[in-house]
Amino acid sequence: MSPLLDNKQREVADLCRRAGARRLDAFGSVTRADFDPLRSDLDFLVEFENAPPAAYAQAYFELKEGLETLFGRPVDLLTSSSLANPYLSRRIAAERQTVYAS
Repeated sequence: MSPLLDNKQREVADLCRRAGARRLDAFGSVTRADFDPLRSDLDFLVEFENAPPAAYAQAYFELKEGLETLFGRPVDLLTSSSLANPYLSRRIAAERQTVYAS
């Protein structure tokens, strides 16, 4: 796992628990050698506990904003249900690294 993610593992776990995330995986440049610690954004795939739509939306934005604040950079937060592009799905499957799992 990236040192950036590894160094914040406890804080990420706290954010995930508060937001009701079951699992959070990193993908993209943070999982590869081409990650630029000064410029790269962070890409995550999240799986939430079942919740009504309003609670789900609140959890999504709470986690996204919390991750952006924690890491001080933009975060792209995807959900499994939002993955319609098969190429992106395959890329994520090949690169994903678990950051949190309950």
